[in-house]
Amino acid sequence: MKRETISTLDAPAAIGTYSQAVRLGEIVYLSGQIGLDPATMALVDGFEAQAHQVFRNLGAVCRAAGGSLNDVVKLNLYLTDLANFAKVNEIMAGYFSQPYPARAAVGVAQLPKGALIEADAVMGVGA
Repeated sequence: MKRETISTLDAPAAIGTYSQAVRLGEIVYLSGQIGLDPATMALVDGFEAQAHQVFRNLGAVCRAAGGSLNDVVKLNLYLTDLANFAKVNEIMAGYFSQPYPARAAVGVAQLPKGALIEADAVMGVGA
């Protein structure tokens, strides 16, 4: 299968040695997104703002790959404070429709740039 790198200016540029997403056949692997504003590459302020920005960033990469957040089949969330679990569920419901993707939510000690939330995903397209 041909491997295709996905990139969009509507999401933050990679801050490390990775691609925004990689497509292999009908599967797209989306790299982790934190709450960076793609225009300024600055982290937005506060958990809620970061969570919204994370889902906007993931959505932009999904669109660049020919899909949408509703094509996501697996979502991984990384939270520096699991007390935000209920809030992220509430925010996520505004970006995804039922049936929701399979998901994990993991408490972590630290994220890049001091972010409070990160998410990566796997999406199916063209099926």
